Amino acid sequence: MTLEPLIQLTRGGLQECLHLGAVAVVNTRGKLTACVGDAHLRTFSRSTLKALQALPFVEAGGHVQMDFTQPEVAMLCASHNGEDAHVAAAESMLAKAGLNYRTLRCGCHVPGLFTLLDQAPPEGLQFDERHNNCSGKHAGFLAHCVQQGWPTEDYIAAEHPLQQAIRRDVARAVGMDADDLKIGIDGCSAPNYAMPLSKLAYGYARLASGAKDAEFGPSFATLSQAMTAQPFMVSGTGRNDLAFTQAGRGDWVCKVGADGVQVIGSKSRGEALAIKIIDGSKPALFATAVEVLDQLGWLDDAQRKLLEPWRARTLRNARGLKVGERLPLFRMQIP
Repeated sequence: MTLEPLIQLTRGGLQECLHLGAVAVVNTRGKLTACVGDAHLRTFSRSTLKALQALPFVEAGGHVQMDFTQPEVAMLCASHNGEDAHVAAAESMLAKAGLNYRTLRCGCHVPGLFTLLDQAPPEGLQFDERHNNCSGKHAGFLAHCVQQGWPTEDYIAAEHPLQQAIRRDVARAVGMDADDLKIGIDGCSAPNYAMPLSKLAYGYARLASGAKDAEFGPSFATLSQAMTAQPFMVSGTGRNDLAFTQAGRGDWVCKVGADGVQVIGSKSRGEALAIKIIDGSKPALFATAVEVLDQLGWLDDAQRKLLEPWRARTLRNARGLKVGERLPLFRMQIP
């Protein structure tokens, strides 16, 4: 494992924190075009996997059969805030499959609108599985089970036909043998897969290319168009994916994952970047993402200004006083 210093925090002119990681940039032909550190670092894909987990359902035409709207297709790929629109979409997706939220096996947590934005939830807040950030993905899982006539009780079990189909299509999308995908259990209790960072980037380069992809073209087009057109449904108020997708002006397919993973694919360039911050720091991840985009030449002045808050270069305390800096340490390398 070769990790490089990506972001440092200074206080009083001295280095206080150092965030290590790796970056891979890969095109639709699977060629590594730029990197920092170990481009083939094996890491769990976490929520960046969601668009690829939706492949069996979309490939089978489930989204058409179930009459899913584009916002609901975006929810298949979402790590959402649990805001009213997200909850309503999850409920609608389940209803179209003839189910209700009690069939979801993603568990409950305080909506991300509060936890992810560091806000106190209102007293007496009521929430359930529909508010889980993965409820859209799980609603899609269940809809596909209904479509295929598979049991819904154990749909998250690794041996279930649904999860076997997902493993098959994820492997095809990232150019790997299914047996080489290391399995783990994600926060929402569904199987998740670890893979080289370069393979994750390759999958997103293909996803962003949409209809141009020879194998999954119509499905990739459906998913990537939903993600770029409906970024609020993919994330929500104040979220990284919303801000980055809007800055990309329809060209970027963006998805963040827990514990320091982020992927951004460019439709026009036929490339995608994948980042892993080894300590899982979100501010370091977002700062790295903006710096990578800048070094790759993907940003114009207006985009640079829009994404400047995500660099968060100036560190301020609760009184607004400048106390330090968050600065990049790396340069993208051509392999």
